[in-house]
Amino acid sequence: MSQAPFVMLHLGLGSFHRAHQAVYLHALHQRGDTTWALAGGNLRNDMPELIAALQAQGGAYTLETVSPAGDARYERITSIGRVHAYEPSLAALIDAAADPATRILSFTVTEAGYYLDAKNQLDLGFADLVADLDAAKAQRPGSTIYGALTAMLRARMQRGAGPVTLLNCDNLRHNGDRSRGGLLQFIERLGEPDLLAWVSSNTTSPNAMVDRITPRPTAAVRERVRAATGVDDPAALMGESFIQWVIEDHFAAGRPAWEQVGVEMVDSVAPYEEAKIRLLNATHSCIAWAGTLRGYDFIHQGTRDPAIRQMAFDYATDDVIPVLSPSPIDLAAYRDTVLDRFANAAIQDTNQRVAMDGFSKIPGFIAPTVRERLARGESIRSVAMLPALFLAFLQRWRHGALGYTYQDQAMDPGVAEALCDADDPVAALASQAALWGPQAGDPRLVAALREASDRVAAFVRAAS
Repeated sequence: MSQAPFVMLHLGLGSFHRAHQAVYLHALHQRGDTTWALAGGNLRNDMPELIAALQAQGGAYTLETVSPAGDARYERITSIGRVHAYEPSLAALIDAAADPATRILSFTVTEAGYYLDAKNQLDLGFADLVADLDAAKAQRPGSTIYGALTAMLRARMQRGAGPVTLLNCDNLRHNGDRSRGGLLQFIERLGEPDLLAWVSSNTTSPNAMVDRITPRPTAAVRERVRAATGVDDPAALMGESFIQWVIEDHFAAGRPAWEQVGVEMVDSVAPYEEAKIRLLNATHSCIAWAGTLRGYDFIHQGTRDPAIRQMAFDYATDDVIPVLSPSPIDLAAYRDTVLDRFANAAIQDTNQRVAMDGFSKIPGFIAPTVRERLARGESIRSVAMLPALFLAFLQRWRHGALGYTYQDQAMDPGVAEALCDADDPVAALASQAALWGPQAGDPRLVAALREASDRVAAFVRAAS
């Protein structure tokens, strides 16, 4: 499979993996450490043109990085040694996963791809998850992360290929613990006790925090790369200059020497992921929803709008930083760095990309701050602006007035339409247990959302 002794097989060769995890391994290779190689492919027939381009280029591609000051840098990334074309049977990926040389199975499927409810139980209301359970019972792989991993780990067990680490690289709080819990529940439902026992004792799932803004590649990126390097690269992509990866050092069968190239290997990622999820991810969504309501196309436009920037600043300062303190991180400095990064015009990050998946972002990124502030008897005035912005955004979607297609893997369109059409949409939003858990219907939440919705309406009027 590779000349390197060990392989990290990645599932999901989208922009983020190629601008993040692949970059760190490339940096190790540049230092002369070629102990590990990367291979990868997709679990669904996504981006066939990209996969074909990567295959034609031997897995190599050009990455453009741009600093907040607008300084651009171009680098050829060559760490992906093998790219597997999509096939419904996933045969090549399963074979690669069952190779004893493969010691890490990593994946990026977005936070909505784990089908977990507020209690971290598999949500069988999703048809593709149920279909994958049926497929797995018939020894077929399916297309969800659980169906694919089950097929891969079953093959690995049958071939005696040894322990392997399951490394989640998505923006999901406690991502290793939660995806592992979902996987074990999935396998348990199959009635394969031997496989369940093998996975339980032969895999680890370290939690990790990842960070780099990576917009969807555009034709303009390809043209800038060609102009700067002379290479016409259909797999070119761009990202910001900032990059961070924090991983709990709990691997089943070894790992690359990532600490040599800036990865933070720690005992617990909890304070890092909370800062990232609440101060970066939630703030990102805030700016995308507010920016869309103001008619902006890009994140930097909203961040540079004084009213939107103040909303984001107040959310972080008033409600998040107090509940995350004390912290090993300088939270105020982190907040300011985040806003500076979002204001980077060169990134051209779209509101459409960042606004997606609100029905998983509210429970994952926003509700924890609401819950903790209410438990402390404290105001939720600033954090309530975020779900109020989302409600106004969703009402635009309901009336076909967004200006772009809204994607949300966790959204039931019927539920969303009923929410928007309710006599009291604010109360309907506050009553959603899938969004708020035990706080659903709390009178303090309803009152805060109602007041925030009035402020959002005034904010929208001010732009007209």
